[in-house]
Amino acid sequence: MTDPTSLPNFPPPADEHPLRGRVLDALQDEGFRPDIDADGDVSYKVEGQQLFARCMEGEPAMLRIFGQWQITDDLPQDVTKQLLAANDVTLSLNIIKTGIANGTLVVTGEHLVSQGDDVRSLVQSTTQMVLQAVQLWHQSVTGDGPHAATSAQPPNIGQPGADGQPGDAQPGDGQQPPADGQSE
Repeated sequence: MTDPTSLPNFPPPADEHPLRGRVLDALQDEGFRPDIDADGDVSYKVEGQQLFARCMEGEPAMLRIFGQWQITDDLPQDVTKQLLAANDVTLSLNIIKTGIANGTLVVTGEHLVSQGDDVRSLVQSTTQMVLQAVQLWHQSVTGDGPHAATSAQPPNIGQPGADGQPGDAQPGDGQQPPADGQSE
């Protein structure tokens, strides 16, 4: 007899949540293992980083790709510097918004999506922009000045360490900042 817990978790029918179904398909086509969390968001990991896609149905529908990173003690704790870095990243990148809430860096990218839009490209590009925004924010906070993000070259996003967890990021090393306390 087959263990019922070993059966795959099938997504809901596409007509029930059409945008979410398209996002799940796009992520699976790229080799990711997306899941639907308790809030109904699509969760997936990219390069050891936990990201989410929130799909708000309608015409047009709205797609929000986002992640949250706990600001650890090894980063400068100057809240003004952190907020200035978040502001610089938001103003430097189209689509991406960054903010600080309760010691957590929140990075989002949003799109209005209609039936004919290429969801796969939107998910791919926005995912990379969110990860780059985190790196730019980290470079700005640990760099020489609050405007380091606006003058930095976009980083080459690297792979996590051998244990699957992100390593300690240093500006320019291609790694993501520590992700202790990532979003649930």
